[in-house]
Amino acid sequence: ALGVFGRAKLNQQLNRRLKAREKAGSVEQLIIDLRKERALNAGGEMSLGVTWFNQLVTRSGVRFQPVRWAVMAGTSGVTAGGALFVGTGSWLVAAVAGVAIALGGPVFILSSIGKGRSKKLAAQLPDGLSIIVRSLEAGHPVPAAIALVGKEMPDPIGTEFGMLADELAYGSSLNDAVRRLSMRSFNPDIDLFAATIRLQQKTGGNLSELLRLNSSAIRERQVLRLKIKAASAEGRMSAMILTFAPFIVLGIVHVMNPSFYGDIIHLRIVQYWLAGFATWIVIGNLIMRKMINFRI
Repeated sequence: ALGVFGRAKLNQQLNRRLKAREKAGSVEQLIIDLRKERALNAGGEMSLGVTWFNQLVTRSGVRFQPVRWAVMAGTSGVTAGGALFVGTGSWLVAAVAGVAIALGGPVFILSSIGKGRSKKLAAQLPDGLSIIVRSLEAGHPVPAAIALVGKEMPDPIGTEFGMLADELAYGSSLNDAVRRLSMRSFNPDIDLFAATIRLQQKTGGNLSELLRLNSSAIRERQVLRLKIKAASAEGRMSAMILTFAPFIVLGIVHVMNPSFYGDIIHLRIVQYWLAGFATWIVIGNLIMRKMINFRI
């Protein structure tokens, strides 16, 4: 089932790219339409007033539909607030939770999608660079080699390098095009690729050999990331167990014996103790995150 739905999603993404190309009357219009879908202006720069939110939208790769997002966020906030009001009977709790979900929900979702997309982009980049290297060695020009990645590779790297190829075909310089690619991706490996291109444009040299070394360096960094992830797996699992176990036990006790906490939850001392427990859980999570969060 996962394979079928995954293939369907891939075909949908490819069809969307093809439909956008067919709908546009020219390369210029295609570039503008693709940029608007990523919350960018006609020049390829950030178009929203809030920069950090613009970066989230652009990095996620989700089609920018502000009206639809506002309706979905408002509906989610109202639904959650109504459910909390029915459960707690407090307008204040319901209002605060509804506003928090309506405002924080889209940010959390976009951030999660963006991180997943960035990881997938980094995993695809070495293969994309290998295609460019082989194409350059076969005698193709740089724009044709980049366009081949956009045609042969799936999303997200297919979309990003497809936009890069379209910008080059429209007349943008290679330096400006890779700078905008780096701005859209927010990925350190893409930044390394863009820096390599800019360095070669300024100093000269064998671009295919530079990209080969670039691909090798990116693969080694990915291997190192996976080793670190494996080494910290026990710590991350311990953090998950220590975080969720108290809440699971609390839920089981409440279901099996509702009066166990129900008879004393109104006491001020019990509320203070529960708040203290929650505070210690947060502090413990911050400490454990510091212990297992390695940066390379």
